[in-house]
Amino acid sequence: MVNYPNGRKNTYHTAAASAAGRGMELEAEINATNTRYLEEDRAVIHKKPTPVTIVHVDYPSRNAAKITEAYFKLPSTTDYNGIYRGKYIDFEAKECTSKTSFPLKSIHAHQISHLDSVLKHGAIAFVIVRFTHLGITYYVPADRMIRFVRTAERSSIPVAWFEANGFAIPYNYVRPVDYLKIVDRLYFEDKE
Repeated sequence: MVNYPNGRKNTYHTAAASAAGRGMELEAEINATNTRYLEEDRAVIHKKPTPVTIVHVDYPSRNAAKITEAYFKLPSTTDYNGIYRGKYIDFEAKECTSKTSFPLKSIHAHQISHLDSVLKHGAIAFVIVRFTHLGITYYVPADRMIRFVRTAERSSIPVAWFEANGFAIPYNYVRPVDYLKIVDRLYFEDKE
């Protein structure tokens, strides 16, 4: 475990997160990275809100409204989108507690379809997958993930596949999930 100057602890190797909280650390780190990109005027990328219909709200007092019943309007597409160097970016982020594979049930058919659609229109699209117990985060180009999902004869993607088809995103204190380094390498280096 690594302790940082501000008291933050690297928790990649902690016990498995509950299903409800899974992905929250990765999401927080991506949000921090995106905030840094915005502060540096490097990119404008935000988390997409999940469309929800509110059914019932309790008002115990004027300033304490509490939503007690709601449902999702539509299946959400992907987690993040924005613009970088004149290109639309769209991606999904997933955390996985397995040490050996990523379960395909973690990425939904409508998300694969959405990634495929934005790719067809020229977007930079990818999936970020963190293996929490291994302490490694991968950037996977969407076309590779789509191809695997659509031709899979198994219910999970082995870690070895990520090693061969993805790009490890090293942890960085300032930009914890600095995925734009990989975007630059894949899409812009040969054009400069």
